[in-house]
Amino acid sequence: MAIFKSEIEQEYEAKTQRRRRLNLAFAEKGVVFFDLDQALVEEGVRIGAGTYIGPAAIITGRTAIGENCVIGQGCRIDNCEIADGVELDHSVLKDSKIGEKTTVGPFAYVRPGSVVGRRCRIGDFVEVKNSQIGDDTKVSHLSYIGDSELGAGVNVGCGVVFVNYDGAEKHRSTVGDGAFIGCNANIVSPVSIGAGSYIAAGGTVTRDVPPGALFVARDKGRNIEGWAGRRGLLGSRLEKQGGQE
Repeated sequence: MAIFKSEIEQEYEAKTQRRRRLNLAFAEKGVVFFDLDQALVEEGVRIGAGTYIGPAAIITGRTAIGENCVIGQGCRIDNCEIADGVELDHSVLKDSKIGEKTTVGPFAYVRPGSVVGRRCRIGDFVEVKNSQIGDDTKVSHLSYIGDSELGAGVNVGCGVVFVNYDGAEKHRSTVGDGAFIGCNANIVSPVSIGAGSYIAAGGTVTRDVPPGALFVARDKGRNIEGWAGRRGLLGSRLEKQGGQE
């Protein structure tokens, strides 16, 4: 008994076979796939020998990937230039350039117009948009770098936001080599942060910071002893927690 396949089934099978042929051609040139059937690599993409492509990776457009890279599970890369030795993990990159031995992710988003230097760290839940990041700079987690230029060897702490939009226009900021930006700082563009300067945690920077300076914008904290007890809050909260347990 003949089995007739629908047009959708035939089209799906044809696409699957074509994708596998393309991936096999890469594999024959030294690219390593977790599974030839679990990665989508468009025709026209270039990948160097020794690079590993994980499952569910999608690589499209005019993307060029160097040698000995790791393109981890679930990565999406479109129209990017990725140098040798780069490691990507569960991240999205579009219309950007990544320098040698840089790591990106997990769950990072590198948006169009970004250029990331060599040996950089773009960590988990970091977003980079239309920015230049110098060699050896670290943005390890939970930060937004928008419309800015960061020099070499900069450290960006957790929760840093480059406030680039005033509701009408986008503005750019610059950070000099070796600067240290503490956690939860807001960089309100346009400002210039000098080389080797320090931004204390929790500060909101609204003016230029000279090279080598320490910027602090923080109210002095104080303890009000017994406040929770006088308001009858401490006991009730503990009782609720005990009841939940």
